[in-house]
This record gives sequence, structure tokens and C-alpha cells, in this order.
Amino acid sequence: MPLPTRMLIKTALVYLMLALLLGILLTLGVPNGFFPVYIHLLVFGWLTQLIFGVVYWMFPKYSNQHPRGWEALSWITYAALNIGLILRAIAEPLQTSHASNLFGTLLVLSAILQWLAGVAFIANTWQRVKEK
Repeated sequence: MPLPTRMLIKTALVYLMLALLLGILLTLGVPNGFFPVYIHLLVFGWLTQLIFGVVYWMFPKYSNQHPRGWEALSWITYAALNIGLILRAIAEPLQTSHASNLFGTLLVLSAILQWLAGVAFIANTWQRVKEK
């Protein structure tokens, strides 16, 4: 299993545990500003990241020289997705409880980073989706 796949899948498992823990805390009365963080940890941290890792590993070869596409793009995907998610997890509750331009800007930056992760993933995967 290639290193980017291992990192994506192991990081996904960490986010799953964090999301489940946050889910427990939400039932105990943690402020509602954390509910969007809970959803993002599950959807982007766990599910999306797990899918990205499996796709990078299992999809058909891109070429003999680059069987999984461009490894650098997989690392860009990994970094942008996780930096964006961490920024979101920090800025979302702060924006909810203490609205400011700084926290709003961090939320926009987090969304842009997650979008860039999607673009990098698609760029690296597109040519691997082909007939036999």
C-alpha cells in the first residue's frame, strides 16, 4: 500500500474517532457551534479522506511511470484537505460564539483549501477512470 494511501486512511480513522467523541460531547450539551464541526469531521475527515485513500490505491494505473498519477498531487490533496478541515474545526465554533472578520476569513480560507483538495484529487484521478 503506497504511503499517501496509508496516511489518508490512518488520518481518516483519527477523524472518525474525533467525530464520534464530539458526537458524544454534543449529546452532553456542548454548544451548537460544534455541530457543523462534527459533520465536517465525519464527511470530510472520515468519509472523503477514506475514499481518496482507497481511490489512490485501487483505481487502474495511470501509466507505467506513474501508476497512481502524480504523487505530489496526492500530497497536495492531503495537505489542503487537512489544513482546511483543521481551520474549519477551529474557526467555526469561534465564529459562532464571537463573530469577527478574522474567523469569517478563516472559514472562507478553509473552504477554499478543501475545494483545492478536491480539484487536486480530481486532476490526479480523472485519467485513471477508464475502460479496460
